[in-house]
Amino acid sequence: MPFLRLRDVVRRYGARPAIDRVSLDVDAGDVVVILGPSGCGKTTLLRTIAGLEVPDEGEIWLDGRPVAHAGGNVVPPHQRGLGFVFQDLALWPHLSVREHLRFVMGAAGVLKREWPERERETLALVRIETLADRYPHQLSGGEQQRAALARAVITRPRLLLLDEPFSSLDPELRTTLRAELIDLQRSLGLTMIYVTHHRDDAEVLAERRVSMRHGRIDNDERRQRPATSFPGT
Repeated sequence: MPFLRLRDVVRRYGARPAIDRVSLDVDAGDVVVILGPSGCGKTTLLRTIAGLEVPDEGEIWLDGRPVAHAGGNVVPPHQRGLGFVFQDLALWPHLSVREHLRFVMGAAGVLKREWPERERETLALVRIETLADRYPHQLSGGEQQRAALARAVITRPRLLLLDEPFSSLDPELRTTLRAELIDLQRSLGLTMIYVTHHRDDAEVLAERRVSMRHGRIDNDERRQRPATSFPGT
């Protein structure tokens, strides 16, 4: 069975379906980019996979067990073993980078004796080892992105969901962070679903590109990710 399975998922706002009978299978370790214009349903799809939205119809399975069905969640978001990077990053202004990581580890039940090593490993993976005690307003845009990534992967999720995380960054920084994201995905063995409306993100990141329009999948293409995406590897 695929690691993630969606079957005929519908999510409505009023009478309008934001997701309209979407079926999708994702294997463990896949990197899937969901591409489409604003308003096509891709963010709603990501939030429904995460459990932040509830399907009105259909069902979602994760790692061999049902997590959501029509009208309700079977498994709440915090028990799904996933990480989420929001478009606005959703960093808490009153917490330092280290405090973000410790809050998430505490909520996930990671043993306290494991926190220091887990922090060191994760901060090194996202290349902000020296910034652990800074607050969001003390970080540059790229550093904030790295902090949000660190928070998303500190619990070592098997599934990482990203909602247009680099949309506000300049092209040069986007290029750097895309390459670092793939390094991170490979290092941790993550299954990754990345939502974007930028075709260059899809070209660089995707092993599989899923196009959405009007709440439906209109193309699903598996492809080889270009080797030139990973400088130094």
